[in-house]
Amino acid sequence: MKNKLLKKSFLFLVLATLLTACNTSEKKKIVPVETAPVIETFTISKEKLATELRIPAELTGFQQVDIYAKVSSFVKELKVDIGTQVKKGQLLIILEAPEISSQLAAAQSRQLSQKAVYTASKSTFDRLFETSKIEGTISKNDLEQAAARKNSDYAQYQASQAAYKEITIMKSYLAIRAPFDGIISARNVNLGTFVGSSGKGSEFPLFTLQQQNKLRLSVYVPEIYTGYLNIGDELIFNVKSFNNETFHAKIARMSGALDSKFRSERVELDVINTSKKLLPGMVAEVFLPLKSKDNNYVVPKSAVVTASDGIYVFIVKHNKMKKTAVQKGRELENRVEIFGDIPENSILVKVASEEMKEGIMSK
Repeated sequence: MKNKLLKKSFLFLVLATLLTACNTSEKKKIVPVETAPVIETFTISKEKLATELRIPAELTGFQQVDIYAKVSSFVKELKVDIGTQVKKGQLLIILEAPEISSQLAAAQSRQLSQKAVYTASKSTFDRLFETSKIEGTISKNDLEQAAARKNSDYAQYQASQAAYKEITIMKSYLAIRAPFDGIISARNVNLGTFVGSSGKGSEFPLFTLQQQNKLRLSVYVPEIYTGYLNIGDELIFNVKSFNNETFHAKIARMSGALDSKFRSERVELDVINTSKKLLPGMVAEVFLPLKSKDNNYVVPKSAVVTASDGIYVFIVKHNKMKKTAVQKGRELENRVEIFGDIPENSILVKVASEEMKEGIMSK
């Protein structure tokens, strides 16, 4: 009996020991083994980066002029209104200034009077000159005085002619004609309105005339992109009014200088608008195709680090990284042009950051 109890006690101790060992092994934690991060690299290569830049622009009339009155007068007749299509030389408005008619009549009278005086003095000089050919008939002093009177009267006659011509020109300003073909886009006067070269009547133009069968498309191109455009290049643009339609125009003029405020160059395109679909004042969006003339290094944006100490990439050589300063060019989606002292076929870190240091072994 005593031996049976000892055997049971021994079995119980063995079983308890086994259970304790199992529980201890279950509670043990698996400690992960830390491994160094893999640094991904790539071989740099050159290519021509073709991008497209969208820039807002404005359409204006190829020619546009505000028409004012030259002389103080009243509106007598209006020949056109807003939206009227006019031809060059067409009469737009007739003004009335009674005092100009009086001045013209007075100037004409003075001209006729001076002409008569000059005719008489010239006739006198001619007779004395013919008589003076006979020696001793006319003194030299009398002949000189007659010649001086004739020249003086001629000068007065010329002055009267100039005064008459001046008044005639002023009167011609009362009939205002269109300087070119276009459309009247604004009218600020009515019948009887007082207009003039100064005062309240000159605050606003009589009319605004715009040429609309041909338009100017003005766009300001940032400095970095000016080298990609040339006169004669055809560009595509659209306007909000016709979202599904594209229009074409060629570069006609480039300012050749940068705006001091925006550091951009003014570029003008000529737009043929015979259908009159496009209107002056519309805002357009121009698509500028920017094609590289030379092959340049193009890398992922993640490979370029922009930090306080500059812009750089990491070149991998002999399993070590070296920081190399670069300059960024154009960007396209997730790629960017870079310029710097980088040998061909260099190996660069694909995902670089400021935390990376030179000399770290790449894996």
